[in-house]
Amino acid sequence: MRHTKLFPYALPFGGPETSSEMPVMTGSVTEVSGPDVLIHASGLTKSFGGAMAVAGIDFDLRRGEAFGFLGPNGAGKSSTMRMIGCVSPPSGGELTILGLSPVTDGPAIRARLGVVPQEDTLDVELTVRENLIIYGRYFGLPRQLIAERTERLLEFVQLSDRADDQVEPLSGGMKRRLTIARSLINEPEILLLDEPTTGLDPQARHAVWDRLYRLKQQGVTLVLTTHYMDEAEQLCDRLVVMDRGKIAAEGSPRELIERYSTPEVLELRFNPAEHEQASEKLAGAPAERLEVLADRILLYIRNGDTALAAVRELGLEPLTSLVRRSTLEDVFLRLTGRQLED
Repeated sequence: MRHTKLFPYALPFGGPETSSEMPVMTGSVTEVSGPDVLIHASGLTKSFGGAMAVAGIDFDLRRGEAFGFLGPNGAGKSSTMRMIGCVSPPSGGELTILGLSPVTDGPAIRARLGVVPQEDTLDVELTVRENLIIYGRYFGLPRQLIAERTERLLEFVQLSDRADDQVEPLSGGMKRRLTIARSLINEPEILLLDEPTTGLDPQARHAVWDRLYRLKQQGVTLVLTTHYMDEAEQLCDRLVVMDRGKIAAEGSPRELIERYSTPEVLELRFNPAEHEQASEKLAGAPAERLEVLADRILLYIRNGDTALAAVRELGLEPLTSLVRRSTLEDVFLRLTGRQLED
């Protein structure tokens, strides 16, 4: 039997909504395309005053997959996640989660979600074990069940040996793993993760990745936002790249790389005094795309060694050269640009 009692928890993706903001859903909810579609969005919008944060996006999220939202600051990722988390009502369009409407069935949906916010919200005055026990009580779970799940989750996130320790002295990676364990106490069908490894060192990031990969293998559906392109490549089966409230591209990491980039990239660095002249000469190089940055020049090509030989035939000798495979970061920057967004 599923326990659906929900507590009034802190909003995971920002501050509370104002009372004047009323949900407006246009049209009736249509039948979702298949039983494995857990989240369905069609023409989904979110506006704040006169500003459109999410401008009519469509996506389906299937059971058991890891789905990512990528985009620069202000692209609409967090607004979308807040709508999925049922803490911010859609302004328009259609959104169903687990076959339910977030407008009318928010508590029932939230009881079946797990949330890992960007900032850890652990109670540092409690022990590691107590953080899980107290959180489990918010869901109205029986004490014995909470105790059993707590021990199992502590083992899963490799914190059993720290169960009776205070939270405050824990490392950032340990706190992150504890936050993930806490989000799983109600055995959610969908786990929402907002920047799950921000601020962690490489070892801690890989430890978190391992736990998330294991969850996916166990059938938990993951929805995440991240600024780390390697994280998206590691974790996501599919993802969307958002820019200015719209979806710029959708697909698996490999599909997006094949669609928007080339198999390899040749990075060249020249003496600063020769940089501009070199970029002009390279305009005739056999590359599918040339990108001139302040400190280096990128040639998007199919064979890096062949391209490097062609560069030298033009009479150019770079200070350094690097042939690497194309990554999701190349796709991201091509779709959203390299200019910083405030």
